[in-house]
Amino acid sequence: MTGARRTEASPEAVRRATGRTPDEWFALLDAVGAERLAHRDIARWLGSEHDVSAWWCQQITVEYERARGFQVSVSKTLNAPLASLYAAVADAGLRGRWLPGAPLTLRRDTPQKSTRLAWAEEGGASNVEFGYYASGPGRSRITIQHSRLTSADEVEKHRAYWKAALERLAEVISSYNI
Repeated sequence: MTGARRTEASPEAVRRATGRTPDEWFALLDAVGAERLAHRDIARWLGSEHDVSAWWCQQITVEYERARGFQVSVSKTLNAPLASLYAAVADAGLRGRWLPGAPLTLRRDTPQKSTRLAWAEEGGASNVEFGYYASGPGRSRITIQHSRLTSADEVEKHRAYWKAALERLAEVISSYNI
């Protein structure tokens, strides 16, 4: 499993703050089918049904997703302004040029910050999040995190897919002068 640096709280710290250990939360989440829910829906459920603070909702949800699935992250810095990089993802026509046939459905978009999508393919749904970062004059970086994958083999398959996709993205941006 790969991804961002972990900031996991100890089980005792979680219990003190929320009344349950991570394993107890995970059992509750499994019982309500949280493995099929979006991140925000899991966090909302924790807050509304169990009066967990917003910070702990996020912490528990992130740790639950890590415990129940696999994820991969890739990134690339391009010679393109942030607005161009964002446009290549946000515009369905442009996105289709570097992600042809990708089974993506938009979930949430924060212009020039992040785009969250569902990836639906045979065998189950997973989540894809694009992050956009300015890296200096005329340069920007994109990160792609694909989570809720089902196995280490899926992680490696999607790592190769996303690395190739980022190469196609660089070609699209330079070819179309976005």
